[in-house]
Amino acid sequence: MELYRKVRLACSEGMSQREAARHFNISRDSVRKMVAFSTPPGYRREKEIRRPKLDGFTAIIDGWLEADKVVHRKQRHTAKRIFERLREEHGFTGGYTIIKDYVREHGRRSQEMFVPLSHAPGHGQADSGEAVVVIGGVEQKAYFFVLDLPHSDAYFVRAYPAATAGAWMDGHVHAFAFFGGVPQSILYDNDRCLVSKIEPDGTRLRATLFSALLSHYLFRDRYGRPGKGNDKGNVEGMVGYTRRNHMVPIPHFPDWESFNADLEAQCSARQAHILRGHKETIGERLRADLSAMSPIPAAPFEACNQTSGRVSSQSLVRYDTNDYSVPVAYGHQEVWVRGYVDRVVIGCRGEVIARHPRCYDREDMVFDPVHYLPLIERKINALDQAAPLAGWDLPEEFDTLRRLMEARMLKMGRREYVQVLRLLESFGMDDLQAAVKQALKLGAIGFDAVKHLVLCQVEKRPARLDLDVYPYLPRATVEATLAADYLSLMTEAAQ
Repeated sequence: MELYRKVRLACSEGMSQREAARHFNISRDSVRKMVAFSTPPGYRREKEIRRPKLDGFTAIIDGWLEADKVVHRKQRHTAKRIFERLREEHGFTGGYTIIKDYVREHGRRSQEMFVPLSHAPGHGQADSGEAVVVIGGVEQKAYFFVLDLPHSDAYFVRAYPAATAGAWMDGHVHAFAFFGGVPQSILYDNDRCLVSKIEPDGTRLRATLFSALLSHYLFRDRYGRPGKGNDKGNVEGMVGYTRRNHMVPIPHFPDWESFNADLEAQCSARQAHILRGHKETIGERLRADLSAMSPIPAAPFEACNQTSGRVSSQSLVRYDTNDYSVPVAYGHQEVWVRGYVDRVVIGCRGEVIARHPRCYDREDMVFDPVHYLPLIERKINALDQAAPLAGWDLPEEFDTLRRLMEARMLKMGRREYVQVLRLLESFGMDDLQAAVKQALKLGAIGFDAVKHLVLCQVEKRPARLDLDVYPYLPRATVEATLAADYLSLMTEAAQ
């Protein structure tokens, strides 16, 4: 630019272009261009690039690229494949470079353009993503639900071990509780957990559980075009933000609850940020969203899948490919099942009869050993082979109690040991363990003694098996016999 300025200044002061070219050692064409333009105009192409060897094949290439739009992206034509097909099938004699340049330019021309959008307060967008996490020392895949409020850019994230309909519903429940309100509408993609079918006219048939959620919270659901994530670009971007910022490096947590508590804390902390193009924090802009949102209903929504079943002859109820145990007293009866994100609840008529942690494996069995104790008490020979009792981690005092009972009463001792275990139907493990430990200390090896001791443990009263609480009773002292005592007796007998 300095040379450009000097040439223009010299010519404006009367120096001819020929003399300026000679003085500055540049061509007269350069001087002419410097005089005509105040700044360098750059290279300007006056004619279109001529590709005589390609012109007759552009329609074929355009047809292939257009057909690729409905093909899986991993099986679309590359420039190299187009070049090979043109050469083999159509006698193309040109080079690869002009094919590559044409395909690149075609891609630029066909790229989609977008309209900047504004978002009114009180509306949301929802989506889900996945990432690798370590929960309880086990590396696994986490599926996280994201609800974003585009007006304020506030968001909520919650992670789950599986992408189920229950997880979607539970995410909504926790998100509404986090924000303290329900959006007027939420924009979704066409996830199968939400939409069971799309009619030819575009009407969505909602999944049953999702319809119940909409009816409970009374907000409108909207949907993007299938395969068009940009229709809900805000939450799509927030899914990526969540993965990059909350899950790098790979999170390590002892359980899902602590992981979700950490995610919720990070969602709250971000509300203090001021984003580019704004003068207020996310939390300050969130007030407009909250003022436009509806209040949360007084009764919480049951985010669970409800179904029914029948108890099998092995006292098991099947739910989502897995079998869960119930007390043997309900064998062969009709039951109802509620599958939550973290637990499975089974009931018969109006009574809850079993609760289990939710299992996300397939074709597995989830036992509660206590459910089978009444049956094992009757069929005592099955005690050592009962699958529900396999791997039951009981305190070591129980092994000692069983060994002593069997040594004293044989088969009846095993039955009494099962009766002791059945006390878990009414008492907690800590109370029963304390009673068993006290029974072993007192030498009271029997079901009646353990039951008495656990009742005293719960009621906080002294046990009547301990004679120390009765000081008014006469106490007998028995000393060890000495050999000398026998000699004295023999001497008296001889006299």
